[in-house]
Amino acid sequence: MPRAPYIAALLFALAAPAWAQQPPKLEPLPEPPPPPPGMELDQAAEPQVTITKKGEDTVEEYRVNGQLYMVKVTPPGGAPYYLYDDIGNGDFTRRDAQDSGLRVPKWVIKRW
Repeated sequence: MPRAPYIAALLFALAAPAWAQQPPKLEPLPEPPPPPPGMELDQAAEPQVTITKKGEDTVEEYRVNGQLYMVKVTPPGGAPYYLYDDIGNGDFTRRDAQDSGLRVPKWVIKRW
């Protein structure tokens, strides 16, 4: 006795209620409230990036509120390097990567 028609009928009977359901009525979301006073978004806090070519090098200058804080120099065929003004006094230090070099130890002292 073939079982395929019985299995197909059983699957159809189980799936029929899912087809018969009506989707719920959806309502549009209300507009979000404005931010509280003093919390307005400041567009000037977003960094401004200026990309220029100096010789064959590509130079990207990053500024916030008009103050230069980082320069990325990409030489042709070489790895980029970064010049950072960490203190804000105009003295830039070179780093070959954005990694600060800080390594947090991950020693296992005791396992329970």
